[in-house]
Amino acid sequence: MRGSFRQWLHILMYVVCVVTTESFYADITYVQSAVPKGAVCLDGSPPAYHFDRGFGAGINNWLIQLEGGGWCNNVTTCLARKTNRLGSSKQMVKQLAFSGILSNKATFNPDFYNWNRIKVRYCDGSSFTGDVAAVNPTTKLYFRGARVFVAVIEDLLAKGMKSAKNAILSGCSAGGLAAIHHCDNFKNLLPIGAKVKCLSDAGYFINSKDVSGAQHIEAFYNDVVTTHESAKHLAPSCTSKMKPSLCFFPEYAAKEIRTPLFIVNGAYDSWQIKNILAPGVADPHGLWHNCKTDILKCSSTQLQIMQGFRLEFMRAITGLGTSASRGLFINSCYAHCQTEMQETWLRADSPKLDNKPIAKAVGDWFYDRSPFQKGDCAYPCDKTCHNRVFE
Repeated sequence: MRGSFRQWLHILMYVVCVVTTESFYADITYVQSAVPKGAVCLDGSPPAYHFDRGFGAGINNWLIQLEGGGWCNNVTTCLARKTNRLGSSKQMVKQLAFSGILSNKATFNPDFYNWNRIKVRYCDGSSFTGDVAAVNPTTKLYFRGARVFVAVIEDLLAKGMKSAKNAILSGCSAGGLAAIHHCDNFKNLLPIGAKVKCLSDAGYFINSKDVSGAQHIEAFYNDVVTTHESAKHLAPSCTSKMKPSLCFFPEYAAKEIRTPLFIVNGAYDSWQIKNILAPGVADPHGLWHNCKTDILKCSSTQLQIMQGFRLEFMRAITGLGTSASRGLFINSCYAHCQTEMQETWLRADSPKLDNKPIAKAVGDWFYDRSPFQKGDCAYPCDKTCHNRVFE
């Protein structure tokens, strides 16, 4: 028994050492100047970000990472966020771990380690697209995501980004979707002559039917856009052609983006499988529960349905076009967000396509060393994947 405990303790100490080596903590900054502009979280508190300053040759380079965290699609779900970090900066931790694309070590992040790296916290529930002027006196909810985005960027411009030589707007999940929607706007806010590109990690959500045949995600996004009045901050080139809420989907909006854009996504994105393909409302008997928890527990029938989802996802991606300014790293992993975790961004055992890890593919694309537009073979062919297992 004593030997087992000692072995467990050694493993725990090893894990702690690895985590502390691969990451560090950045302090929070509250953007108080945003409050008079009405650029606030759902509860009216100021927006916030975590900032680690660049150094050496990277002092004039800026990487803005937008946090993810889903969306709220009505008053009830938005009220629920007011009491946690996704709706209030009062509930956010004061320090946040930086790793992966936010790492400050050349070993773990060779192309961006010495840049100014910022993690913008997510507290509006609309992927930074909402802008409702009125505030209901009963709910006291502020739908001001679009204002928050501009206020944060203006604050960073004043802190040195006005002299940026290179800049990336990136994000994960709902933040990855925001990076797509704000890509051209971000470039327009930066100095003329700066090299500006955008990176979306796990933000390419597709308009697919669920396993019951219903358009669940389309209806959900329609509610998000309606509740937050997001249409005015979605691409006019898209909203002029179709129902504005459809333009929340990147497959309809991203093709019009002029700024170079790189998409990192799993073709079997775990969030999309769990919430778009097989949401609870479409699976009342929980037949998909084990499969969504661990892809190894999926039945042959479920895997066949997931293969169909992958094909649909790949068709949606092809709409981006083949311009060399577009980057694609679409692997066949059951994962969600692969740039913020060191194990999937850059490590000896990281996911690879054409023998390139994500960090190398993105770095080569940003610095124009070589283009990268790669898709993967179907599951389970890719043995480099770090497939998620949920409790």
